[in-house]
Amino acid sequence: MNSPAPASNKAILATLFVGVLMAALDIAIVGPALPALRREFGVDERAVAWVFTIYVLFNLLGTPIMAKLSDRLGRRLVYVVDVALFAIGSLVVASSKSFAVLLIGRAIQAFGSGGIFPVASATIGDVLPAQRRGAALGLLGAVFGIAFLLGPLVAAALLGVSWRWLFLINLPVAAILIVTSWILLPSRAAGASGQFDWAGTLLLAIGLAALTVGLSRIDSAALWALLVVALAAFVGLVTVERRAPDPLLRPSWFASRQVRLVALFAAGAGLGEAALVFIPDLAVLGLGISAQRSSYVVLPVVIASAIGSPVLGRMLDRIGSRPIVITALFLLGAGSLAIGIAPTMVSTLVIGGALIGFGLAGLLGAPLRYILLAEIQATERAAAQGLLTVFISIGQLVCGALIGAVATAQGGGSHGYRVAFAYTGGIVLVMMVFGYGLKKKPAPGIG
Repeated sequence: MNSPAPASNKAILATLFVGVLMAALDIAIVGPALPALRREFGVDERAVAWVFTIYVLFNLLGTPIMAKLSDRLGRRLVYVVDVALFAIGSLVVASSKSFAVLLIGRAIQAFGSGGIFPVASATIGDVLPAQRRGAALGLLGAVFGIAFLLGPLVAAALLGVSWRWLFLINLPVAAILIVTSWILLPSRAAGASGQFDWAGTLLLAIGLAALTVGLSRIDSAALWALLVVALAAFVGLVTVERRAPDPLLRPSWFASRQVRLVALFAAGAGLGEAALVFIPDLAVLGLGISAQRSSYVVLPVVIASAIGSPVLGRMLDRIGSRPIVITALFLLGAGSLAIGIAPTMVSTLVIGGALIGFGLAGLLGAPLRYILLAEIQATERAAAQGLLTVFISIGQLVCGALIGAVATAQGGGSHGYRVAFAYTGGIVLVMMVFGYGLKKKPAPGIG
């Protein structure tokens, strides 16, 4: 694929950043909206967790599909379709009159947003030389920090009117983005053509759906039956993908230890990110503050993430990914554990949140994507970036489902949320040990 001119590169990057910002802002405002949604629809902690969980599930399904399609059909078409689906889902959520319709809208949103970040990351790999990708991916990761910084402010302002405006705000942004994406983004497909891997897609959907419902019913006898279904689907997925001519998730990628470790750490990042969504509800239940004021509780997280992402992106090209990832896992685990075991106070949420923010900056920003660009060939960049997003979403899925179930099993309230944070922190700290298996300084990405 021919690289666009430098001036065009700047416009392309700006378009990609706006798309990621729109999707990330939606994640950032959902946490503050949870208390309002509980009251609006009269649901408990387990049910309201599905606002997040169903989003993760369909985002997880959409990510490998959209990423693979962008390798086959071109970045521009798939990116535009993703943004359009996200806008349609936002409209359904904003106009919902029942909790079931709201969840349908969240599913549509998520399926579209699944391709936004991996396609953006792959496009950076297409248009920029290897020596500039680390900094660009760092800036892309910083968009999440910016979104989470703006999210509490936007939520606090719009919740005073109606929670529905949190989703209506996506519509004008999406309309502008569709036009600019169609004009600027490269359209040529990078990868193979032929029959799409529908069998792999179906097995992935069955496995993830069974896992999601099973984990959300952790205190039910149905748990084990659903986990058996999920395991059988995933075993079948591995078998099918080994034989597929153009698999959705390529098994050969996992021959690389670096890719296996990236998948593990991505799941850890997803655990931390999912727990973050429930901090505002923890503040409402544990501190007795209003839903509007709870939006500001996550500011330490997002400020730390916004500062950390671009700084770490610049450091990548000099020191490599291993020290950054190990430190990030430690900070993420320590912050989550602090919120889980210390009394629920403002100071606890501020300190723990700041640690989580710096940890997420080292995982959700550039480092893990930087490793993949070095390990995966150019024709599979989007699919590989989609793989990373899949494992982040798996971590989110596990944590989102467990938090709702644990909070309910512990009698509801702040105690259940704290127990879930403690479990999350312990798991991430165990993962940190595996960080020493990363290369000290991987070679630059394939040009």
